[in-house]
Amino acid sequence: MRRLNRKKTLSLVKELDAFPKVPDSYVETSASGGTVSLIAFTTMALLTIMEFSVYQDTWMKYEYEVDKDFSSKLRINIDITVAMKCQYVGADVLDLAETMVASTDGLVYEPAIFDLSPQQKEWQRMLQRIQSRLQEEHSLQDVIFKSAFKSASTALPPREDDSSQPPDACRIHGHLYVNKVAGNFHITVGKAIPHPRGHAHLAALVNHDSYNFSHRIDHLSFGELVPGIINPLDGTEKIALDHNQMFQYFITVVPTKLHTYKISADTHQFSVTERERVINHAAGSHGVSGIFMKYDLSSLMVTVTEEHMPFWQFFVRLCGIVGGIFSTTGMLHGIGKFIVEIIYCRFRLGAYKPVNSVPYEDGHTDNHLPLLENNTH
Repeated sequence: MRRLNRKKTLSLVKELDAFPKVPDSYVETSASGGTVSLIAFTTMALLTIMEFSVYQDTWMKYEYEVDKDFSSKLRINIDITVAMKCQYVGADVLDLAETMVASTDGLVYEPAIFDLSPQQKEWQRMLQRIQSRLQEEHSLQDVIFKSAFKSASTALPPREDDSSQPPDACRIHGHLYVNKVAGNFHITVGKAIPHPRGHAHLAALVNHDSYNFSHRIDHLSFGELVPGIINPLDGTEKIALDHNQMFQYFITVVPTKLHTYKISADTHQFSVTERERVINHAAGSHGVSGIFMKYDLSSLMVTVTEEHMPFWQFFVRLCGIVGGIFSTTGMLHGIGKFIVEIIYCRFRLGAYKPVNSVPYEDGHTDNHLPLLENNTH
């Protein structure tokens, strides 16, 4: 009884077979079919390799939302070299809330040589080339995000030569924590002192002929310091043509959350507009000589996430490639074979020409060949 039920079950399953097998004796192969099959297999192999390369790659997904965090502090990372001695310059931050953040809260004044060594000049030229490419091709920023924390350091390398030249510049580096409101980070003549209406710099004690605000920005960023990220002002160098010259940078800071397979960080991107002019009160160009970086924060926050194609999607796309090529090549081969057979049949029919007809007296014709007569006597 069990064997009978098992046989019925097997027969029922066989009837549901959607892939019936055809005996080999009924299968006819042809040269055209083999050629089409070879083309189909080659195309499938190429597309499979391309699809696998896409599966291995990742891309960056950008999402935007309103930044609701206004209570935390904003970190400013600074590494700037000014072509003046350290006792002549002062740096600090003053925001819209009239809160002053002195440089003593996190910045270091280090005597340095303004001219770079050959190795440092090569580093600067390379960084400037990268900056120019980033301005032309914005998609390279995704590559920088994905290579963060595993690429080479973007910091200025130390001098490889033992120069006996005395220091003629001041390197100001470190970080400051400021309120998340618009503010002004500036470097000008004299040390900063508190003032009831803001703050002031002791510029009267510095000789006017020693003013030289030629500077080099080795690094400037906002938020968490992420190695490998290149910021818009990194590698910038400005040469002052006059003692009374003002350099202005207008910066818009965008909070950014970065999530890749290598790192997760709360950092900030920014865009910048530059302007420089000579201070000449007689000509109506008023202001103070120095370097001024006026920053403002965007109300939007960007979340950058590195994504990868899931395996199930890769498998579905691969099945679509294989099935689609099989179906398409089969249809094209059938259509081509049909057209060739029609042309070949018409060519064969055209090879048989009609025989001259024999007319009858009543107007009918006889298309039959005449019988051969026996001429033997």
